[in-house]
Formats: sequence, structure tokens, C-alpha cells
Amino acid sequence: MKSAAVKDFFYKILCGFLLGTAVIAPGISCSVIAIIMGIYSDLIEIVSNPFKNLKRNILYLIPLGIGALGSVVVLLRALEWLFDRYSTPAYFLFIGLIAGSLPAIFKEAKTGPFKKRYILAIVTAFAIAIAIGIPDKLNITFAADTTSWLYFSICGALAGIASLVPGMSVSVILMVLGVYEPMLEATANFDVVTMMPVGIAFVLGMVLFSRFAKYVFKRFHSFAYYMVSGFMLGSIATIFPQLPTDAPTIILSVLAVGFGLFISIFFQVLGKNLRGATEKESTAILQ
Repeated sequence: MKSAAVKDFFYKILCGFLLGTAVIAPGISCSVIAIIMGIYSDLIEIVSNPFKNLKRNILYLIPLGIGALGSVVVLLRALEWLFDRYSTPAYFLFIGLIAGSLPAIFKEAKTGPFKKRYILAIVTAFAIAIAIGIPDKLNITFAADTTSWLYFSICGALAGIASLVPGMSVSVILMVLGVYEPMLEATANFDVVTMMPVGIAFVLGMVLFSRFAKYVFKRFHSFAYYMVSGFMLGSIATIFPQLPTDAPTIILSVLAVGFGLFISIFFQVLGKNLRGATEKESTAILQ
């Protein structure tokens, strides 16, 4: 029992690390990461009923929080440096990460024969993702006042809602709203005054939207997951950079796509093996 609990604890730290990475990395969806790692349904259940089994929920979230905090500390400056020095390969890296996750989503969606309405789900979600990403592509933001705590709070709530929609990227939403860079800077400098209203609003947005998300994925499982794939394809299109023309950048971009695909598949396999080992050990102990 102790061994299974330890493995589960460190597995959740890894999940938290990846979730934290998804929050700050452009184009990556927190919920897709949660689905791949097998914790999405658990998170939806906890967020929709935070005070039900409160102790168990807290124990579940602690390692996720440790991992997420670790990813911010470790990767924030690294990502800032990466996008400053190697912007195009960086975006191709995240395209590889997203593309590598698509087979897992299609597998989750395929619970029966493919129906025509699933095409509508993919196309509609793709169009929504493109529509959301267009303003950022055109350097258009909707920020009325990026120094206002009220505006930051509204942005935080919208980001919280987006975090529960698989395929939607929190960072892209924040970019469109014009607060991505201020929030990165505030996080890097541990500016609590700026971060607090966003964090509180983020959690409230998640809680208020979670019951709807839970209902949709339970009632319309396949349709919802095909929409997820549409969002992901749209995310690839929205973050797709200008094609490089010089040889070094072309080589780095190709390697970045390959590395992104490898990392995505690696974590899917790792997550499956760790979950399987933990469940098998727990079952053996119960018997």
C-alpha cells in the first residue's frame, strides 16, 4: 500500500508539472494534458464538488500543486529565453506536442461507429479555435485597461473556463485579452498583488463552469472528444509561425517538431505505465 501511494504521489507531481507547463506554454491545453495523463475526470469531479470529500480532494491536489509550482519555477525563465532567442523553433516544438496528443484524443472519442455529426463537431471546434486565435495573429487585443485589477480578474475567470475545455489554451486566451505578457512578468517577479485577483477569478471560473463540462463529457462523450480534436487542430493553426527561410532555423524547427512528438508520446506511455502499475499494485493489496 505504501509503495502504491508513493508512486501515485510522484505520478501526480509529474501531472502537475505538465499542467503548469500547459498554462504558460502557448497553444497547449491543460485539459488535454489531464486527459492524456488520466486525471481529467477526477479533476472535474473535484472542481465541481470541492467540499465533498474535502480531505481526499486536498490530498489529491497537493502533489498536483507541487508539480505545477515546480514547472513555473523551472520553466518560466527557460520559456522566456526560448521565445526570445528561438521563437520559430519554439512554436514548432509546441506544434509537435499538440500533434502528438491527437491520437490519444481520437482513441478516447472512438467508443462506437463514426457518425456524420462528429464531422460537424470537429469543424465547429476548429473554426472557434481559429476565431479565437486570429486577433493574436493580427496583434489585436481587447484589453480596455491592462492595469485594472477588475479587467485582470475578468481575464482570469475566462482563462479558468478555458482551462476546463480540452483543446483550449489558457495562454492563447490570455494573449488575445492582452494580459499574457503582464501575467508572465508578474509570475516571474512573484507579484502577488497582480497575481492574486487573477488566481481567485481563475478558480471561480473553473468551479462555475465545471458542472457544465462534467455534464457534456458524460452525456455526449464521443461528440465532445471530437470537438476536442477540432480545438487542437485549430490550436496548431493559430500558433503556426511563419515558415523559416534560413537553413539553421529550418533544421532546428524540424528537430523541434520531432522532439515535441517524442515528448508527447513519451508522456502518454509513461502515464499509462505509471497508472497501470499503481492500479495493479493497489488491486493486489486489496486482494
